[in-house]
Amino acid sequence: MLTSFMDGMLCCITGKSANVVVPIETSEPADGFEFVEVKPGRVLRVRHIIPDRPVVEEPGSGEGGSVSCKRKITVYRNGQLLIENVSEATHPELVRCQNGDSTVEVEYLDSNYLASRQAGDSNAVTPQEQPQQPHRRRRKPKRTVMIDCERKITCCKETHPDVALFFIHGVGGSLDIWGSQLDYFSQLGYEVIAPDLAGHGASSAPQITAAYTFYALAEDIRIVFKRYAKRRNILIGHSYGVSFCTFLAHEYPEQVHKVVMINGGGPTALEPSLCSIFNLPTCALHCLSPCLSWSFLMAGFAHQGTKEKKLLKEKNAFNVSSFVLRSMMSGQYWPEGDEVYHAEITVPTLLVHGMYDKFVPIQEDQRMAEILLLGFLKVIDEGSHMVMMECPETVNTLLHEFFLWQPATTSKPKQDSALPPIANKTSSSKETARPTTAPKITASKPEQDLTRPTTAPKTSQQGTETRK
Repeated sequence: MLTSFMDGMLCCITGKSANVVVPIETSEPADGFEFVEVKPGRVLRVRHIIPDRPVVEEPGSGEGGSVSCKRKITVYRNGQLLIENVSEATHPELVRCQNGDSTVEVEYLDSNYLASRQAGDSNAVTPQEQPQQPHRRRRKPKRTVMIDCERKITCCKETHPDVALFFIHGVGGSLDIWGSQLDYFSQLGYEVIAPDLAGHGASSAPQITAAYTFYALAEDIRIVFKRYAKRRNILIGHSYGVSFCTFLAHEYPEQVHKVVMINGGGPTALEPSLCSIFNLPTCALHCLSPCLSWSFLMAGFAHQGTKEKKLLKEKNAFNVSSFVLRSMMSGQYWPEGDEVYHAEITVPTLLVHGMYDKFVPIQEDQRMAEILLLGFLKVIDEGSHMVMMECPETVNTLLHEFFLWQPATTSKPKQDSALPPIANKTSSSKETARPTTAPKITASKPEQDLTRPTTAPKTSQQGTETRK
């Protein structure tokens, strides 16, 4: 603590960051690590593992199943968001969601139901009641988005040479947080790619705040993706890294085959918080670094034992300077990533949530599952924000089964047939696929299958959020 205080005083006097991060000399063998220069002087460390596997033919066009993706998204001038799943014969449901700074109504409608309801309303109204009906002007939509496509979903086996897995970490981490996943899937035979974000791990750390905005980091990830992408790519993101997965899935829907979001939060636009400890000067943050590490240990892990403390220290997984941490938190500005942006995504998405996560409430991931066209939520009872480090076996099993899942026949989205089957169910995780009410998450109750929620849970979160 005294050392941190002295370094902080030196930072205030000299005006330089006391703990500038530069590419470290990793103790890991050089095999599998590459350094990619995304821009002149901007170098990212990437772990790229190409396993030895038997050569097989690529999957034929007849394998897999197709999912009908038909959706009409209407945005009105008052902020109301109307989502109509044309191919889904269900009753309309009003869902309260966030759009900017105001709470709006999100309505899921079916075209057949609309016609029948209008016909029923016209028959039910009598001439005496008609004069009492107030005249309503027809609202003009501000923007309308039509989605009409057939998406083919196939099984992604480890023996398929056209499959690549991308792992993207969040704020303050590094590719080392994926150690268990990278070893597990590379040993199975998958090709895995995991970059260090700028200023994290062994990547270069520019000393300008603009280098850590969402758009700058997203461009880095785009370059890495285009460099290593195969025909079928699966993106796995954690926390802030989920936003970059969403960005790639929206920009490259034909190349992104599946997405996994681990404790990523709700489908709201990113905006830095004005009242945050990360707005303090860099030297002040450096003095508080022991307190921040302790707070992260308490909030990021379900248990605070020797194992968890070791995870924070080993392999430089969380070795980030105060300047980078402050710049990352203040650079989380992405107004385009709102509900409409997420509703336009047709990529099958698995959402993994640690039940004891204190950074991301369960309501946010439930709301994300509501907005996504093909979103499936799994809750791990024993996990928290760093669930892939706390429960690596459970997370690896869930991810592998999702990779192998494919619809048996042509199906409609948001139906039970579109839900990826979980063969080996354990008491450590629970599956939700639109429950009619918000699922009750308790560690003592046995696991049960649920249907996807028709109403989104109420939350006190604002329309914008900052992710760790």
